[in-house]
Amino acid sequence: MGKVFVSDAITEDALSELKQHLDVHVETGLSEAELCEKIKGFDALMVRSATTVTKAILDAADSLKVIGRAGVGVDNIDVPEATSRGILVINSPQGNTISAAEHTFALILSAARRIPMAHATMNEGRWDRKKFTGNELYNKTIGIVGFGRIGREVATRAASFQMKVLAYDPFVSDEAIRATGAEPRDLDDLLKDSDFVTLHVPKVKETTGLFDKERLLKMKKGSFLVNCARGGIVDEEALVEVLKDHLGGAAFDVFETEPLPAESKLRGIDNLVTTPHLAASTEEAQMRVAIDVAEQIRDVLDGKSPRSAVNLSYVPPKVLRELKPYVSLCESMGKMLYCLLGGKVKAVEVVYRGKLTDFDLSLLTKAAVKGVLACGSPETVNFVNAQIVAEERGVEVREIKSASSNIYSSVVDLKLQTDLGVMTATGAIFEDDQPRVVALDGLRLSVMLSGHKLVTWQTDQPGVVGLVGSLLGEEGVNIAEMQVGRAQPRTNAIMVMSIDDVPSKAAQARVSQLAGIEKARFVTL
Repeated sequence: MGKVFVSDAITEDALSELKQHLDVHVETGLSEAELCEKIKGFDALMVRSATTVTKAILDAADSLKVIGRAGVGVDNIDVPEATSRGILVINSPQGNTISAAEHTFALILSAARRIPMAHATMNEGRWDRKKFTGNELYNKTIGIVGFGRIGREVATRAASFQMKVLAYDPFVSDEAIRATGAEPRDLDDLLKDSDFVTLHVPKVKETTGLFDKERLLKMKKGSFLVNCARGGIVDEEALVEVLKDHLGGAAFDVFETEPLPAESKLRGIDNLVTTPHLAASTEEAQMRVAIDVAEQIRDVLDGKSPRSAVNLSYVPPKVLRELKPYVSLCESMGKMLYCLLGGKVKAVEVVYRGKLTDFDLSLLTKAAVKGVLACGSPETVNFVNAQIVAEERGVEVREIKSASSNIYSSVVDLKLQTDLGVMTATGAIFEDDQPRVVALDGLRLSVMLSGHKLVTWQTDQPGVVGLVGSLLGEEGVNIAEMQVGRAQPRTNAIMVMSIDDVPSKAAQARVSQLAGIEKARFVTL
């Protein structure tokens, strides 16, 4: 019978699920040193957010096979260290979806009908009916920014209020959005036409400060903004300004700094409803995630695959040694192609050629899909959920095996199709397990898949390479490597430069304007 150590408070239902199949030991509130002493001999560790699973704890865990986080975030777990030791890390990414969607609507209704403000005056002994005239949701338009699991649940509930639903998500196909009854829009159009705007995107580089003052002012005058996603997506100082004379109101559950400082300007605003990060805080959600993770721990210790592994899914060690360099190759090629092409992904096709085809290559296909979909993604995309995320976004994934491999023992052809076009890349593994792209859009070259890249589509004529090099030299950017692929002299060509630094945005724009250059893209791998 497998042994499970539970170091944080877990619901009785989840503990009962574990105890039916496993030897369970519960001891909470331990220090790192105490847990290091006690974790020896246990096959599984189950935590919430109180326990931080450090390298020291993993060093002491001599039998650990799986760590279960009863929740979504795994910031309190050293996932890379666990992965390097072959320890699965699992979570419950869907357990709080319903709670978050319901809280979103609680905030929408609270802001539209000014319920918290009216309640406060009632507690003061007042009766201000005229002061708190609100707004109906019926026949209004709601704009959902981020159309993942929670965004789609919000859309379902909005339909029951007979609202028109608009959706913006640069990673979800228009067909997938329309299939839910929503109408796809670009962001500015959505803001212009929506009476209510609700945010359901992560805080990543692309979304940090997404709603600055300029974008907030693009919202329909008198409309409402709701944020149950992450703090930092909305510029809070700008929000305070636009609430004075542009927005009808707002409702926020998340903030740039949490807990919200006592002196915050967001406190005491008449048309702003705030809650202390409560979207996932329901008894049902807490129970659901705990039971989900308990069931997955049971399955893992029984030799089955988990539903929601955060890190690499299990592959036999001998096979993994053979495939490991190709995992990096496929993921990096996927990322490179998406960064070069952009748009909403429609299809990913992976063709394997040569000796590589002797193995089960599903892991490599997941790596390629992960590389494509993870760039600025509204949700975490990993090796385990890549296929699921692709299905949710309406992306077709094709895996093909072929015996021929040309001059290399094994090669991988990757084709990406988005609403902006189609692009292909061919990759191979060189000496020292080094992954390289050996063809781009059918043109042969040899490019290392790491660092900063400048990729240009150009006319093959004298002087073009020099113009680009001179411009980078003016910027103080060093060129480490350069490859040019062409079919015939004086025809179309692709140039890939490996550079040590990222040029300024002004310089990036100037490259595209040089004589002979059709377009240019900068990629960091």
